[in-house]
Amino acid sequence: MIRETSAGGSRDPDAHPATNPPSDPIHYRVEPIDLRAHRFEVRCTIARPDPAGQRLRLPAWIPGSYLIREFARHVVAFRAECNGTAVPIIKETKDVWRVAAAPGPVTVTAEVFAFDASVRGAYLDAARGFFNGACLLPWAEGFETAPCTLDIVPPRDPLAAEWRVATTLAGGAGTARGFGRYRAANYDELIDHPVEMGRFELAGFEAGGVPHAIAISGAARVGTGRLAADLARVCRWQIELFHGAGARPPFERYLFLVHATDRGHGGLEHRNSASLVCSRAELPAADPAADPGAAPPIDDGYLRFLGLASHEYFHAWNVKRIKPSAFVPYDLAREAYTRQLWIFEGVTSYYDDLALVRCGLIDASRYLGVVAKSITTLLRTPGRDVQSLAEASFDAWIKHYRPDVDTPNAAVSYYLKGSLVALALDLTLRAAGRTSLDDVMRALWQRYGDPATGGVPEDGFRTVVEELAGHSLASFFAGHVEGTAELPLAALFGAFGIELHVRSSTGVADKGGSAASGPSARCWFGASADRDLALRHVFSGGPAERAGLAPGDVLVALDGVRATPELLAALAMRRSPGERIEVLAFRDEMLQAQVVELAAAPLDTAWLTLREAPSPRELALRRAWLGA
Repeated sequence: MIRETSAGGSRDPDAHPATNPPSDPIHYRVEPIDLRAHRFEVRCTIARPDPAGQRLRLPAWIPGSYLIREFARHVVAFRAECNGTAVPIIKETKDVWRVAAAPGPVTVTAEVFAFDASVRGAYLDAARGFFNGACLLPWAEGFETAPCTLDIVPPRDPLAAEWRVATTLAGGAGTARGFGRYRAANYDELIDHPVEMGRFELAGFEAGGVPHAIAISGAARVGTGRLAADLARVCRWQIELFHGAGARPPFERYLFLVHATDRGHGGLEHRNSASLVCSRAELPAADPAADPGAAPPIDDGYLRFLGLASHEYFHAWNVKRIKPSAFVPYDLAREAYTRQLWIFEGVTSYYDDLALVRCGLIDASRYLGVVAKSITTLLRTPGRDVQSLAEASFDAWIKHYRPDVDTPNAAVSYYLKGSLVALALDLTLRAAGRTSLDDVMRALWQRYGDPATGGVPEDGFRTVVEELAGHSLASFFAGHVEGTAELPLAALFGAFGIELHVRSSTGVADKGGSAASGPSARCWFGASADRDLALRHVFSGGPAERAGLAPGDVLVALDGVRATPELLAALAMRRSPGERIEVLAFRDEMLQAQVVELAAAPLDTAWLTLREAPSPRELALRRAWLGA
């Protein structure tokens, strides 16, 4: 159990035996011992272990990623010694070890396999090393409030001779290139600073009077000057949103750890850093002759990366400091249930792209294109009529991170729909003329930014919204958070001089966001397929489902013609609603025949346009919202 203090640390006064005062430091040592076998060695030394036998455990999950990941499964070996003599260990549960009573300091040594290249895990090979403390560092029960030290030891492998370290942990003095001793006030702080080691590019900028750095691994010739200039604008805007012009953020430095790969996209927030994974194509290319102020337009890939960085930076306030009461304290041994994840992820997802237009990196039309793509994705999710946002938040532990073939039919993303509900709430508040979601976020910061307050109660967000609005929004929250009512987006956008349009898709590559660039579909098959023609999703109530097709069925022929992806796509364009198609498909190696009656193509593709002649009020509302 890790209990938050006002400084973001941990406090559990009942968990620590009186014989073991929390002032005794817990010392850790991490060394990459085998780059080719992907092994870290981790040592934990407890000066005065519990005389009844010291229990140690690894977290089951990592804050910001709501799934039991059972990091203990990567432990290869676990041993203990006292004054050079081996001490017996009993494994009590899947992630808890008990060291037998010892007469003096106990050192526990674990060997951990590290080959998880995501932002949540630990990774080691000949090119780089990375770890989150939750994956490697066991906590000594009863010492959660004790100060910690951590020695990060350089690999002995000559392939790593030029490696250096990037982290926001305090310290690092002792050896060159950032290896050395670090310190943290307690275990909670220790595991909230990811560590990158290897060869990486560095860039920096200032925002809010605080130094910010970007460490990029896995990519060469990145336009770091442009990247720093653009991120500086995003960060400054977010700092001013919460604190006002000229104010400082609630941290003394910040670090973006960026790992570029052939493919991949994701991030994880920490108290004053963020781990990001992106495609190399998403980063701006270096151009020595280019002035960042005269850089080429932001392409879709780079826009996606900026939105990701903006999202994780916003989390420095919304979830790392303003957090649900269920997370105060964090219990990293089991699930922490809350119906509020849509606030902490959905509202953050709303602001991540909004920040890009508010700080001037993109214009209003480009921003509306991004929003329209989100609307399109939601319209293509039948689960929006089944699962509410509150339910999606509560069930994150079993559903969001474990999608299956029926997920589109049964669930909705609290990121995606949460962002659109946040947008709808913001427009609702702004149109009423008294307040905005910006004011709500500032009020949440002032009221709950100190975790000593106990975090945001389950009804805390709505309470703040209604206090600022001056009236009840019971119907809004009942319909769109606790229920599955459709969002009245067309009417809300209309008050801002923005028109919402919907049409049928032009094909699998059509993600919405703009008017049709070619002929739209006439009819709908009701399923999506992989390139090998295995059905990926069969949508609720659609023609394929009514005909008896199921996920995993492999299409063989359509109306007697060998099935191909091109032939399947052509059905939507060339056939008409009501036509019947004979489908042959394999299921479990057995050939089946079904007849699919095609339906009218759904209007599930959205785009937004600025009204050519908005009224003065519409224009004023739009400018106040978008800053444009």
